[in-house]
Amino acid sequence: MMEICFVCTGNTCRSVMAERIAKKMAKQKKITDLKFSSAGIYAKGENITEYASKALSQLGYDGRNRKSVKLKKIKPSTIYVAVTDDHKNFINSKKVISFDELAGRVVDPFGQTFEIYEKTAKQIEHNVELLLEKIKNLRGV
Repeated sequence: MMEICFVCTGNTCRSVMAERIAKKMAKQKKITDLKFSSAGIYAKGENITEYASKALSQLGYDGRNRKSVKLKKIKPSTIYVAVTDDHKNFINSKKVISFDELAGRVVDPFGQTFEIYEKTAKQIEHNVELLLEKIKNLRGV
């Protein structure tokens, strides 16, 4: 089982959206050997933002509430997908890639309008699709 952890700043918007989107996409693509999680560099146990939850739900993903998780220990067996290059630079692992590298910058919606959250969720959806394709191609499937 391969574990992929999405990482952002507070784990209340982007990384948790990526985790939820990846879980559903992987299931739809019948990819059963990937485990997804998310964390925040400065997470403080706060709830997913209301607009992140709403954007996920409107796009057909799990929008349930949950507390943010702080990135504490880097596991050598986990692949980290940082939302930005700044997050990537913070993570001390050889197994880290950023959305910046993969498919382009993902806007930070924190404190913005619902429309920005929805746009961000769609960007993340696109990036996760590319990530899963990359994994599939690396496996030669």
